[in-house]
Amino acid sequence: MADAPTSATVVPEAAPYAGGSGDVGVLLCHGFTGSPHAMRPWALHLEREGFRVDVPRLPGHGTSWQELNRTSWTDWYSAVDRAFLALSRACGQVFVAGLSMGGALALRLAEQHGDQVSGLALVNPCIHIADPRMRLLRLLRVLPSLAGIGNDIAMPGQDESGYDRNPLRALHSQTELWSDVRAGLHRVRQPTLVYWSRQDHVVDPSSLELLRAGIGTPDLEVVTLERSYHVATLDYDAETIFRGSAEFFRRHVGDRA
Repeated sequence: MADAPTSATVVPEAAPYAGGSGDVGVLLCHGFTGSPHAMRPWALHLEREGFRVDVPRLPGHGTSWQELNRTSWTDWYSAVDRAFLALSRACGQVFVAGLSMGGALALRLAEQHGDQVSGLALVNPCIHIADPRMRLLRLLRVLPSLAGIGNDIAMPGQDESGYDRNPLRALHSQTELWSDVRAGLHRVRQPTLVYWSRQDHVVDPSSLELLRAGIGTPDLEVVTLERSYHVATLDYDAETIFRGSAEFFRRHVGDRA
């Protein structure tokens, strides 16, 4: 079990965001070592389209990688779970969106909350990494960190405001989240839209393959992004994601899984 989280100063770019006043809500979940900064443009687009949006900051993110190492996947999931329940009280219907590990958190919300989640929009969701070095994490986690995985973005000048180090205790905890999510994929029966970058230097195709094989919904749509890398919400295909997800959510307003 990771040590209890401690308070730390949140960098301005990583602040959570909430906006809109519509009866249809969208919860947006950011990725591992990232922050709400990577999701904010998506949230602002959805807000302009009439949705109520919430982008919580996951514990240990937006402060320091050392603090992230003192948190675990249950802390991150608890944060999005609380945000989901609050949004559900304010809205008649709630969709969930996620980037990378945020996609795994979104899938777990769908597994746990059933038809309270109206649908999922996932960008390069991560539920597995095939790199054989991942098998050594249980041993490597005694080290504090390795080089970071952030800013995998094709568009010049973009910065996701993530950590420059990859905290290994937290990464090991993330693998436990992946296992938990994969075991429950058959319970995901909500309409699901997945955006997948053909060139992704963080998440390999095994996550998409496992998602296709295990998900319970018959309504799975996969859109391939040809110009963007992993953090596609800040990349060349961002508008494709924003417009397509808004249309997807509108199409399923009134549905229940």
